[in-house]
Amino acid sequence: MRHRPARPLTFLATLGAAGILAAACGSGSSSGGNASSVSVGHAGSGGQAASSHKAAGAVVEVRNGSLGKQLTDAAGKSLYRFAKDTGTQSTCSGACAKYWPPLLTTGKPSAGSGATASLLGTTKRADGTTQVTYAGHPLYYYSGDSAAGDTNGQGLNLSGGLWWVVSPTGANITSGGSSGSSGSSGSSGGGYGGY
Repeated sequence: MRHRPARPLTFLATLGAAGILAAACGSGSSSGGNASSVSVGHAGSGGQAASSHKAAGAVVEVRNGSLGKQLTDAAGKSLYRFAKDTGTQSTCSGACAKYWPPLLTTGKPSAGSGATASLLGTTKRADGTTQVTYAGHPLYYYSGDSAAGDTNGQGLNLSGGLWWVVSPTGANITSGGSSGSSGSSGSSGGGYGGY
């Protein structure tokens, strides 16, 4: 029986295809500082907490959703207000911020379609990062939202207060609230109501 050596061209083609596949599955693409790239990790069924990523000059815009016109980031992810916050100071940190990641920026935020530029601002968080505000209130994501337009955090009573999607004027949208109040409505003792 005669052993045939492997064909060099077949071997090289297989190796090249594996290299292309490895490159495609490897490191993710970089946003290169694009203002519209605001990425948020989400809590999965394993209970992993979300993390926010800073975007140079985060963009806030208005989109039509299931609750009407509401604030989103440039990718269409819903933005929330925390009823416990007073003024521009965030009261959501630690475990709270893992489930309600703040909309962070490293540059001046800008108003996209439908948003009012004069209502945009920023505030320094306790950890030194800069959070985007709208109408004087800090903006957050909800880790339970996985796609653009999701409003799974609407009306939840968690982390010591209620969470609401934000209207183009900066007011809370209180219609269509979730019936889930898996947390405590009290603000004592720094408990994070269910989180």
